[in-house]
Amino acid sequence: MNNKRPDARSLAPAAQAALRLRAVKAVEGGMTQEDAAKVFGVTRQAVGRWVKAWRAGGEAALAERKRGPKGDRGKLSGWQAAAVCNLVRDRHPEQLKLPFALWTSQAVRDLIRRRFNVALSARSVRRYLAQWGFTPQKPCRVAYEKDEAQAKKWVEEDYPAIQRRAKAEKAEIYWGDEMGLRSDHQTGRSYAPKGQTPAVPGTGRRFGTNVMSALTNRGRLAFMVFKSRFTTQVFLRFLRRLTQEAGRKVFLIVDSHPVHRSRAVARWVAERMDKIELFFLPGYSPELNPDEMLNNDVKNNAVARQRPHSQSQLMWTVRNYLARRRRDPEMVKRYFHAKSVRYAA
Repeated sequence: MNNKRPDARSLAPAAQAALRLRAVKAVEGGMTQEDAAKVFGVTRQAVGRWVKAWRAGGEAALAERKRGPKGDRGKLSGWQAAAVCNLVRDRHPEQLKLPFALWTSQAVRDLIRRRFNVALSARSVRRYLAQWGFTPQKPCRVAYEKDEAQAKKWVEEDYPAIQRRAKAEKAEIYWGDEMGLRSDHQTGRSYAPKGQTPAVPGTGRRFGTNVMSALTNRGRLAFMVFKSRFTTQVFLRFLRRLTQEAGRKVFLIVDSHPVHRSRAVARWVAERMDKIELFFLPGYSPELNPDEMLNNDVKNNAVARQRPHSQSQLMWTVRNYLARRRRDPEMVKRYFHAKSVRYAA
């Protein structure tokens, strides 16, 4: 037969209050606190606290207490919660004159205290944020110089017009970009004992390589890995390869890098309008280019997870990784699934 008493913490508030009073009366009647603890299934320390509270405040000190946040510390009304959600979603802390660059739980806590004079614990703020559907995420960088109106026009007007032309001329739309890769690039985290920063072995020499790539929403990928700086001649070499590999007219969308807009490139393209045309993204809007997703993939999964010992090894690693991606059109199509570039899928 199981005679084990239930945990007192699982009892209803009224039952807990009655238990506290019975235990105190037993002690006042001559029972030791240790024996009372055994009889009533609680700890001796709990009985000691109850006796002390009873002697200081009588039965009222042992009465049923409301569970949850105490006093008026902890509650936001519905309209207050909605106002906080709107501010966190649409504004930055600096715009609200808060001394934070990011919306941390502390920043939200300060916002609530300043706006509504409600003091919440950090834990309560995190609980509220979770209820509202907010999660901690790594922010993306947006340039101050970005023109939101131009970016919106590109998505809603300019790119659809390019699509219509491509369909009419039976051209294929490519998205192009270039990136630099370094041997000391490091991302991700590594487990280690607390207080001991993990060390990653690698060569003390620093070296790098560059990549020019272009991809389509149908899963085609072209790339070129090179040692030199990105110059007009390098870009023209890539364009020659791209037009030869494509097998049809190319509409290439790139950013406004000086090389892309150089006179030599413009002249070369003008002489081959039947094979290729260039289009330019709005300024300071890299998030609109699906090729940026490929760049992030290569940096995080081809370079950061291995430690190249020489420039030639770095170049081989990058070429090999890009070649595998080129053989997997479905993987290339996934670069167009990110929210910021879904319009181009």
